[in-house]
Amino acid sequence: MVRGPLTSAGVGFRPSHSVVLIGLMGAGKTSIGRRLAQRLGLAFVDSDHEIETAAGCTIETIFEMYGERAFRDCERRVIGRLLEEPVQIIATGGGAFMDAETRATVKSRGLSVWLRADLDLLLHRVARRANRPLLKRGDPREILAGLIAERHPVYAEADATVDTRDAPPDVTVDAVIEAVQRLDRATEPAAATMA
Repeated sequence: MVRGPLTSAGVGFRPSHSVVLIGLMGAGKTSIGRRLAQRLGLAFVDSDHEIETAAGCTIETIFEMYGERAFRDCERRVIGRLLEEPVQIIATGGGAFMDAETRATVKSRGLSVWLRADLDLLLHRVARRANRPLLKRGDPREILAGLIAERHPVYAEADATVDTRDAPPDVTVDAVIEAVQRLDRATEPAAATMA
């Protein structure tokens, strides 16, 4: 059963592959992901939560005790495992898609959607939460601006890009569903040819 607001986007649609949401912290990956999963009648999973469960501690603790490299290794394994499971919606951490191996796994087994947001919107959203290890290293505006410069060119390799704005979340959910439907239609002939 499709649940959620009564809109046409998503009614009767089920993606052929897991949808992997990528983007910077504060872009709305978890919030949009939960709503998207509900609308499509799919499971939702947050890779950061799965990492914490696997490690038995918080991401912040992993960063502090073992460093970013150990965290990224764990993240790569968890995302690979999630993409072997039945079709679902996966929200990833902001740095996940930066890892070449993770990016290749996502490209081969999932449909990646970049949730793109501007700097001011990201700052507004991340100010609500204190558990952002990367933002504890200095001025959040400078850090996010640096991350935008570094990560946006890589995020642009995603299968689709959806701009998030300061609007009701269902506006973004509709846009993601439309993007995923276009991606699915684009891959159907290739899938039929391979069969």
